[in-house]
Amino acid sequence: MPTPPQPSHGLHLMAELHGCGCAVAGLCDATWLRALCLAEVHRAGLHVVGELFHSFAPEHPETPAGVTGVLLLAESHLALHTWPELGLVTLDIYVCNRSHDAGPAARRVFEALVEHFAPQRVVHREVDRSAVCAAG
Repeated sequence: MPTPPQPSHGLHLMAELHGCGCAVAGLCDATWLRALCLAEVHRAGLHVVGELFHSFAPEHPETPAGVTGVLLLAESHLALHTWPELGLVTLDIYVCNRSHDAGPAARRVFEALVEHFAPQRVVHREVDRSAVCAAG
């Protein structure tokens, strides 16, 4: 029987999403990516305090260009970078809160975004940063 996750007051989720099955146009569209990230963050109960989504200019007219997006959260941040020409998204979600465990909310956002991007392969890392958040 698997052990249930322990409460964490600092959780950092990072992933490379390879072979994303969503439309290449979505990986180029800062407006769509912003709306997606905002919807999932709000759905999970996290709190946006700032944001920036930037579309890069293509190197060649026929080559799609990626997006870098960041949501600053009261709990910490969500960042993503897209390479539509490679079908690649990197995803970084970090939450830290000394008063409650925001880890389950971060996991919900992470899982929802992975589902939207529909990658063929996920390289995922997770760091427990509870000790950092507990320092004081």
